[in-house]
Amino acid sequence: MNIFVYADESGVFDQVHNDFFVFGGLIFLNKKSRDIAQRRYISAEREQRKAGAAKGHREMKAVYLSNKQKAAMFRAMNHCHRFGVVVRQRDVLENIYQNKKSKQRYLDYVFKMGLKSAFKTMIRNGEISCDAVNDLFVFMDEHSTATDGRYELGEALENEFKIGTYNYRWEHFFPPLFPGMGAVNLQLKDSCQDSLVRAADITANRLYYAATSGRYDLIKETIDYITLP
Repeated sequence: MNIFVYADESGVFDQVHNDFFVFGGLIFLNKKSRDIAQRRYISAEREQRKAGAAKGHREMKAVYLSNKQKAAMFRAMNHCHRFGVVVRQRDVLENIYQNKKSKQRYLDYVFKMGLKSAFKTMIRNGEISCDAVNDLFVFMDEHSTATDGRYELGEALENEFKIGTYNYRWEHFFPPLFPGMGAVNLQLKDSCQDSLVRAADITANRLYYAATSGRYDLIKETIDYITLP
């Protein structure tokens, strides 16, 4: 089994001016289901384009769409496992915001915890067998992480899911979810060129709205999410 993950962010990681920051995305357990979703999403985009959506813009990202249009694009992925994580920024330690490196490391942690929670749900539901995972492919919008931070995020994902992590403060080892898996492949993508990164953008935007409006009831049954810290 190869796992394909598409993810994007919503909001600004800035404690002073923003209360929430969100990652959102989609998970596919084989190439066939991923390819079907791509075709379905492109078809949905084509229909919205015909109706005048995102006029004058190259791509149909959430920022260019009306609420009605975003809802239609979100429904197009109802058959997928959508996941996310909401960061309550007021509760994040202030020193994390002091420099770019500490911010990026914290966001790497947030992302892998959100993804790990989703994987655990799928394991409990019998969708994933821990011993059957071969490679993990993660595709993120290229604006979600700095290019020079790609190696660190890829390493963090490998440690979490393949090798295991050790907490020195508590002297505790956390075993990996997929100890027999192969490679972790992280790619930063231009959303103009990848429909499922755009679908992840719509997912993240939906979760961000739920967080900022306090309307988590809107996504309770449609996005598998956690909140941090």
